[in-house]
Amino acid sequence: MCGIAGIIGSTPSRVTVEAMTRTLRHRGPDDSGVWESDGACLGHTRLSILDLSSAGHQPMIKGHLAIVYNGEIYNFRELRRDLPGPFASETDTEVLLHLYERDGADMVQGLRGMFAFAIWDAHERRLFAARDRLGIKPFFYRETRGDLAFGSEIKALLELGRPDMDRTALRDFFSYKYVPHPKTIYAGIHRLPPAHTLSWTGGKLEIQRYWEPSAETRITEMSRATECLGELLTEIVPEHTLADVPVGLFLSGGIDSTTLAAHLERPRTFTLAVDSARFNEAESARRVAEHYETEHVEEPAAAIDLSEAIRTIPGLYDEPFGDSAAWSAWLVSRMAARHVKVALTGEGGDELFLGYRYYDKFPTYRSTALRRVLSGLVPPFSKVGRSLGRRAKKGLERYATFLPAFTVRQKHALLSPDLLEPGYDDLWHVRRFWREELDPLKRLQWADLHAHLPGGLLTKVDRASMAHSLEARPPLLDHRLVEFALSLDTRLLRDPAAGQGKLVVRALMEPRVPAGLFDQPKKGFGLPIREWVGREPDLLPRAFDRLTKAGILRGGSIPRLDNDQTWSLLVLNQWMEDAGFA
Repeated sequence: MCGIAGIIGSTPSRVTVEAMTRTLRHRGPDDSGVWESDGACLGHTRLSILDLSSAGHQPMIKGHLAIVYNGEIYNFRELRRDLPGPFASETDTEVLLHLYERDGADMVQGLRGMFAFAIWDAHERRLFAARDRLGIKPFFYRETRGDLAFGSEIKALLELGRPDMDRTALRDFFSYKYVPHPKTIYAGIHRLPPAHTLSWTGGKLEIQRYWEPSAETRITEMSRATECLGELLTEIVPEHTLADVPVGLFLSGGIDSTTLAAHLERPRTFTLAVDSARFNEAESARRVAEHYETEHVEEPAAAIDLSEAIRTIPGLYDEPFGDSAAWSAWLVSRMAARHVKVALTGEGGDELFLGYRYYDKFPTYRSTALRRVLSGLVPPFSKVGRSLGRRAKKGLERYATFLPAFTVRQKHALLSPDLLEPGYDDLWHVRRFWREELDPLKRLQWADLHAHLPGGLLTKVDRASMAHSLEARPPLLDHRLVEFALSLDTRLLRDPAAGQGKLVVRALMEPRVPAGLFDQPKKGFGLPIREWVGREPDLLPRAFDRLTKAGILRGGSIPRLDNDQTWSLLVLNQWMEDAGFA
């Protein structure tokens, strides 16, 4: 894993690119480099994973081509066999250069892995960049004074000056707990969407999608589904251990990480023990570790300084990020980084195989006039108010109530009128990925994979792991598994009446795991933020007061907030202070 940065234009500043590159040192502490040529200057920080020698140094040059690259291509040796060479290293970076030289923009079609890269073609005077299919690796860019600048994180682009806040993006944050692509919290700084390429030639920017999976149901029998899933996992999980450094696994004891452990040869495993029955999965993880004889490491998260967490997290994301599991991801990444350079994670399993409990509620709710009336009478932040608010909606609007930090009614009760621009479509992000022609459960599966996964879970894992120079790899998000999951009849994935999801994974794995392991209720990978806020009683009121004075909140009494809502206000307040907006 690495950090990339660069400026393309008439006279790109090497000094600026060097400063941009320094901001990404945590993503690649092993080596760094800056290269400049007429019209381009590229920077890179390296976390050495493959070919640890100096032959893997970046920016890497091949004739008129130069590349900076972040990620892993798991089939690079297979691709390399079909290329003419010669090769000077054992890196996937060099294979990307050869592929571009042969195939141009079509090079991305054959890649299996996670990646964000930029290639400068001096002959064509063109920058070509690409981001992986699911958005595992980040890529940000901005146009400024006729130049194009890019980087792995927003902080690199802030070296060119801090733009104004995008107030619509701030409103989006209250809707989704993150700022959805292609926006960022800063006006003029954008994120390249997943499965897209970027081309910049002569000041003209083009963004194109290169992959869209099919949602057509092709597998309807459980026996066929488990056979295909077993074959895919047997191939894909070991592929994700490709490295010349130690590799481990985040182990929760849930279905996803247990499935990964079963397909690895006695891996090193890492678990965070939380001092809360609601979140603690350590006992289940121990059972799995003993069953598969892993080299297991467990650390407690009981002695937590919430103020330290709030000071730390906003700087990792460079914008507000409201998932309260961001801190637990940071802690387990810190633990793993003491032992390994690469860790596999179970991200994507809930989205692929319909693991979330809210999937059961969606198809069964029916809109009624009474529920609409009642939802308008009950306080919006009460538990009953939230439930009635959901039941009074249908389709896309109901789906949206399960994802946000704050519902529409809660936003109108909480936010300053200045943020509540009339006519603004709070659902613009999920609306793009809402497909009415699909059956209800597949509709949710499609929307979660395209809308929620890149901006939420994958952003969290990338920043948390990279803060500790740890490469996190999610095997379940190999695009072949994504295509497989979307091809399944949803009856093979979830039984809403029984409240049980991941049926195909259970059918494959239950004979291979400790008895009763998969019967346990699902626990989130989070922390008891509300409980911990109670130990520092001034923390939330101070944040609430400052956000009110900054014109973000209406003020008044603090409503009852859930974990993510509490975290969202705390990190937003800290981010605004750090960014100079408070």
